[in-house]
Amino acid sequence: MAQTRTVKKPNFDSVWAALQEVAASQKETDRLMKENTEWRKETERLMKENAASQKETERLIKDNAKEIGKLGGRFGEMVEYMVVPNLLAKFHELGFVFEKAHQHTSIEDNKNNIFTEIDITLENGDKVMIVEVKSKPKTEDISEHIERMEKVRAYANIHNDKRKYLGAVAGMVFNKNEKKFAMKNGFYVIEPSGDTFIITAPEGDYSPHEW
Repeated sequence: MAQTRTVKKPNFDSVWAALQEVAASQKETDRLMKENTEWRKETERLMKENAASQKETERLIKDNAKEIGKLGGRFGEMVEYMVVPNLLAKFHELGFVFEKAHQHTSIEDNKNNIFTEIDITLENGDKVMIVEVKSKPKTEDISEHIERMEKVRAYANIHNDKRKYLGAVAGMVFNKNEKKFAMKNGFYVIEPSGDTFIITAPEGDYSPHEW
């Protein structure tokens, strides 16, 4: 007698529930992937905007630096305009009789490798005053003027110029430390005073330096 085999019917409810869970999981995965893609796009957009903003900032900094440089040059021109017309008379009050005044001269000696630029030169048969003009002199400006004086002296020696060379620094604004540093190195200080300007000679522990 043949044996009857009982086949267990599948539980369609369980299968359907499992399929629903898989579908829901897939939808959640798709949603998360979509959000991740959108997040990446937003991040890339923000990075591009930040890069553009950084470039704009760099451009503005460069433009401002140029404008500040131009403004500094204009201040220098103002100082020269204010100083030069009365400079000979002001130094005369200090005992100097300069007969000539020159603006914007330069030394370009290729043979002896001496190069420098001079804002104002006052001279006579015995002495020469070399004036450096800055809107707001800094310590490094004064140190550069010392180097300038040494170059001018070397150039004078080559050309048998035995005159004594002195230095001065003119500025629209002089900080206390820079003024002291200039005088310590033997420079005359030229600065505004009301509608005119005054010249302060190195004094006390300092004395005018002659090159």
